[in-house]
Amino acid sequence: MTDAVVVGAGPNGLAAAVTLALHKVAVTVYEADDTIGGGARTTERTIPGLLHDDCSAVHPMGAASPFFRSLDLATYGLEWCRPEIDLAHPLDNAVAGVFTRSITETADRLGPDGPSWRRLFTPLTERFDELADEVLRPIAHLPQHPITLARFGSGALTPAAMTARRWRTQQARALFGGVAAHAYYPLTRPTTSAVGLLMLAAGHRYGWPVARGGSRSITDALAAILRAHGGRIETGRRVRWLGELPRTDVTMLDLSPAGVIELAGNRLPPRVARAYRRYRYGPAAFKLDLAVEGGIPWRDDACRRAGTVHLGGTFGEIATTERDLHRGRMPERPFVLIGQQYLADPSRSAGSVHPVWAYAHVPHGYTGDATEAILRQIERFAPRTRERIVDSFSRSAVEMPAYNPNYVGGDIASGANDPLQILFRPRIALDPYTTGIPGVYICSASTPPGGGVHGMGGYNAARAALRRLERTG
Repeated sequence: MTDAVVVGAGPNGLAAAVTLALHKVAVTVYEADDTIGGGARTTERTIPGLLHDDCSAVHPMGAASPFFRSLDLATYGLEWCRPEIDLAHPLDNAVAGVFTRSITETADRLGPDGPSWRRLFTPLTERFDELADEVLRPIAHLPQHPITLARFGSGALTPAAMTARRWRTQQARALFGGVAAHAYYPLTRPTTSAVGLLMLAAGHRYGWPVARGGSRSITDALAAILRAHGGRIETGRRVRWLGELPRTDVTMLDLSPAGVIELAGNRLPPRVARAYRRYRYGPAAFKLDLAVEGGIPWRDDACRRAGTVHLGGTFGEIATTERDLHRGRMPERPFVLIGQQYLADPSRSAGSVHPVWAYAHVPHGYTGDATEAILRQIERFAPRTRERIVDSFSRSAVEMPAYNPNYVGGDIASGANDPLQILFRPRIALDPYTTGIPGVYICSASTPPGGGVHGMGGYNAARAALRRLERTG
């Protein structure tokens, strides 16, 4: 019987394990931590009973994932919950930009920019499933939907700053800029429209949902499917080098390129080792969990009803902030993301105390404490929030790798999204999941299609391994 080992029980490691198990491969997963999940864990970080997502929190790409949609995750406990408003972007002297699953409702709220928003996102949304099948795979593949891919590509390759010019209102520009900023890359550079277009189209197709009970429900469901198909998971099992693993037909590494180098050492071919050493990591995240009595007192009512709130001001302010990050400067007003998951999933709260998830974009390897900067950004749009905070927990950029070693320098995206690397990661190769060591594959968020809890990196890597097994069979 064919057998496999997977190192790392994050979303991609589990996705690889499930894919292999569904094809009758005997799979064992080794996880160094005492709990599975990687960036999709949920814990009680502040007061008892209050559920905080440790890293990934809101999942437009999870709901849209072709791999996740191919599984019966609901039977294994995953339920997507959607807030009344998916995303709000408050402004200092104007009403907030508001994004909902409905293109019509979003466009109506954008006034004179509504028709332009509708023209841009209607075709992307209507053909989103075709688009996802194309862009969530390695760049080197034969397109099944070339027209859909070409239409997306023409806009995706442009700088976000250029795309934003199609709108006149602060609201439309800020909404797009805040989502494009998820790329952690200067918005004046090529390809920075890609993330904004993809995530907004995914939101119009599937919403920006959260998982009931926390993000851990996603990886718990994957683990349950794996076990149902004979797979095993060993937690607290740290693998320090490849030589200690049992001999198997397939080895999957849910690790960053730096982690693969550490594990494989001189077993890597020199050309692959050089490519992994050159792999570039991006800016970091500073994470802040808050326990807030009665929730955040936003000035704008839309923010009170939004599952996600982006705090960055105008498009121009966001662009300046992201530029400074790439110059190694800590902005006075960092771009801050707020998650109010309890609005869609009240089970996360403890009475009238609600969990608020926040993180700020900070420079790579930033050693400072961004707590005060985050609170200032919140109070800029929600005065007197501090008076409601019952407890808090923070994790700095330099503490991120202790939580998840794949977050090199605090980079939770596991790799810089510069134009070359967004297309060819973790190295330029026809099969980017191979490591050059026979039977050993990299399957982390450092592989195509990149970061996000969607499992596609693990699924793609496992499919690559299965194809090779069939050829050598």
